[in-house]
Amino acid sequence: MARYVDGFVIPIPKRNLGAYRRIALLASKVWMDHGALQYVECAGDDLKVKCGVPFPKLAKAKPGDTVVFAWIVYKSRAHRDRVNAKVMKDKRLVTAMENVKAMPFDTKRFSYGGFKTLVDV
Repeated sequence: MARYVDGFVIPIPKRNLGAYRRIALLASKVWMDHGALQYVECAGDDLKVKCGVPFPKLAKAKPGDTVVFAWIVYKSRAHRDRVNAKVMKDKRLVTAMENVKAMPFDTKRFSYGGFKTLVDV
């Protein structure tokens, strides 16, 4: 079954990973409660690669930053749109974002997109 994926690449100061993780844990609960099939957030660990463009360079990470690579899986694009519409109205997320004194990452360097699945083994 072909699935649909929202993907994220976020450069984030390493010192803010704890604050980001708290937000991500709440977000994961909200997305899953509204029907997402899977929610994954990963912090960079082995980013000094010798082939391709390393994630820190791609994400324009600054010294002291790491990169968060994340994705949310849905049944289809239509399913994604329905889930996200509910998520954006969820009071838990709205309240959490209102109570954050400072976002733990620069929202101007956040990358996001929806992807059709090519291979799903």
